[in-house]
Amino acid sequence: MQPDDLAENRPGDAVRRKIRELQPNPLLRLIGRWMPGSEIHSWAGGLIGERATGRRIDRLKGHGWFTLHAVPWASGADIDHVAIGPAGVFSINSKRHPGKVVWYGDTAITINGATTRHIAISESEARRVSRVLSRHCGGDVPVRPVISVVGAAKLTIKNANPRVLVLEVDQVDRVLSGLSPTLSTEQVARIYQVARDARTWAGQGLSDGSRHRPRTRQHCHPNGATSHATRMGEDQAD
Repeated sequence: MQPDDLAENRPGDAVRRKIRELQPNPLLRLIGRWMPGSEIHSWAGGLIGERATGRRIDRLKGHGWFTLHAVPWASGADIDHVAIGPAGVFSINSKRHPGKVVWYGDTAITINGATTRHIAISESEARRVSRVLSRHCGGDVPVRPVISVVGAAKLTIKNANPRVLVLEVDQVDRVLSGLSPTLSTEQVARIYQVARDARTWAGQGLSDGSRHRPRTRQHCHPNGATSHATRMGEDQAD
């Protein structure tokens, strides 16, 4: 059973559960992790990436930031990481591509020349996260998507103003902490209290969660005011 307080989650907890489901036997599970091409080996690689990203963003703790990991949607999918701090709210996807060449152009990421949907998926996730937090906070909560690239041989970014922040894993904490502040200490704390409650995300696994009513509503902006930034998703369709 998942804890109601998502602050108890470790980086990669959802992946750990998936690996245990695939192979309940501990010995066979260990063997599967080292068998290239196996489903467990693939999931284990993802776990390495999420743990690496989690370690980096957890460095932000104690500096006005809060982090959450393996935030579950009702569908069974999860958000790898959520970071909440003075610079805003960020939904962070870990992408492990060991030894690969990663290139980010205007609209897409390619891996060794092959186009991926990493950007579109990250943007869609950020819009969903924004809708849920905004609904429960009673005011707009913009969310910026981030992709943390783990293990790549080379990362090239050819976009001066990227829609999604694509960063090498060892740069994530430094870049986020260096962004201009947009939230007060009070706003950060209130958004975090909403986000850490598993009930906030219950029933929100589908792209249209409008029929689900929040259990509680907290004003995440002082005096009920909304943020000056435009909430993601209001000016573009999913």
